[in-house]
Amino acid sequence: MSNLYLILDLLILAGPLALSFDKRVAFHTKWPAVFGSTAIIVLVYGVWDVWKTSKGVWSFSSVYAGEFRFLWLPAGEWAFFICVPYACLFILACIRAYLTDVTFSLPRPALFAVAAILAGLGVLWRDRTYTGVVLVVASLTILLSELLTPRSLRSRNFWLAMAVTFIPFIVANGILTGLPVVLYDDRQNLGIRAGTIPIEDFLYSFAMLLLAFSMFDLFSPSAERPRSVQQ
Repeated sequence: MSNLYLILDLLILAGPLALSFDKRVAFHTKWPAVFGSTAIIVLVYGVWDVWKTSKGVWSFSSVYAGEFRFLWLPAGEWAFFICVPYACLFILACIRAYLTDVTFSLPRPALFAVAAILAGLGVLWRDRTYTGVVLVVASLTILLSELLTPRSLRSRNFWLAMAVTFIPFIVANGILTGLPVVLYDDRQNLGIRAGTIPIEDFLYSFAMLLLAFSMFDLFSPSAERPRSVQQ
């Protein structure tokens, strides 16, 4: 049971990795962009996670995550930043391979307004470290994505893939928080949960995958990026 967290990560990775050579999706041909995107997630979210864990915002059960720690994080947490982005980028690639995409109008001021609201809420709840920081990070990620990959944010398939990722997220995170593998200090969040999942985790997943998807498109050849065709 001490390896449960790592095993769960590997199960998340197993299906997408085995299907990476499917001829239609040909996900293996996209590995340079996948690995580049994943490296950024490991760097950005790894640093964030180390900081949060060192501050006691959350911790990990030795029963399910083992005793080993590298910079306060168990092996399963480091593997999470590799396995989950890979699996979710695979979902994005599959949706793009099998569904015709359309783009829609999304005014830049509207995105900036959403980012401003999230940042404002982050400042409002700055005394709740997890809540405040995840709101600000989501705000900054939206701004970064709009500046670097604006076409992606106007792609229906981009957002459809994002929505689909919440299905495995609820299952996997439900296990992590239900056992629990990850333990939260509710003084550092709003204390509101969907089942056993803190609501902040939904925004955490959104921000992480928004960054992963945007970096994937940024690193992909121009021919594979979303087209700006209005409908």
